[in-house]
Amino acid sequence: MAEKTAEVICIGQALVDCIVRGKEPYRETVDIAEEIILNTGGDALNEACVLETLGCHAKLICGVGRDLAGDLVLKKAESHGVDLSGAVQSERITTPIANLTVDQNGGRRSCNSRATMLDGYLPKLEVPEDVRVVSLASLFRAPLDQKETVIRLVRTAKEAGAVVCADTKIPTFRQLALSDLEEILPMIDYLFPNEKEAEYLTGKKDYMEMAEALCRRGIQNVVVKTGREGCTACGKAQRFHMPARKVEAVDSTGAGDSFVAGFISGILAGDSLEGCCSRGIRCAGDCVQRMGAV
Repeated sequence: MAEKTAEVICIGQALVDCIVRGKEPYRETVDIAEEIILNTGGDALNEACVLETLGCHAKLICGVGRDLAGDLVLKKAESHGVDLSGAVQSERITTPIANLTVDQNGGRRSCNSRATMLDGYLPKLEVPEDVRVVSLASLFRAPLDQKETVIRLVRTAKEAGAVVCADTKIPTFRQLALSDLEEILPMIDYLFPNEKEAEYLTGKKDYMEMAEALCRRGIQNVVVKTGREGCTACGKAQRFHMPARKVEAVDSTGAGDSFVAGFISGILAGDSLEGCCSRGIRCAGDCVQRMGAV
């Protein structure tokens, strides 16, 4: 049987999450929690695993260390059938571990270390003709937090005729601004900030105003992920808000990545902007009903 070829390339973070849910003070030096789990995470890994679950073959481009956390990341991706030919495991890298605190309503707060800078790792991209989408899964965080790297990757993807998607993060240890990427913003077909990231990028408070401001920068389509409120989309032909599914949320970790994976599956299926958002909403709703990112 012929080996499957990837339709989507996901570039960005792959790490391990330590998730603490329902933390409360217990004694002077002790807290208790309803649950503490280890799970894999990182935008690129999450997207690739969800895409595989949806029947879309994905290739992961990431850097991890030769450590326990790195082994867990690669094992998780392999178990989902993700193409790991673009993943680099190196002794020069420490695999990031994020600490996530989840409240009773499913909201979360994260703590990251300087390991997320991935010093010494730069992603390499080749786009075979079967690849239809290249997803920059964690724009503004390593390895997508250096101007020259992002510009090179976007240009390579567009020269190959791929659709370019970009999911954003708020910068931490390296400061890359939207203005640094002006020359390639029109090459981004879909941008997926959440409401906090969109406010950070635009200074706006209204969701549609956020999306419109980003489109004015040249980006083709902007979808603002608004959690339990759903999403707000702005493109050349459509502007709309789509409500979220009514589900019992346990943990929002990875919901945005699941949204993007669902949206990309719609791109591959030839759906409209509205149809792609509907797929994203369904995937995000599935994600928040369980602990962990995938």
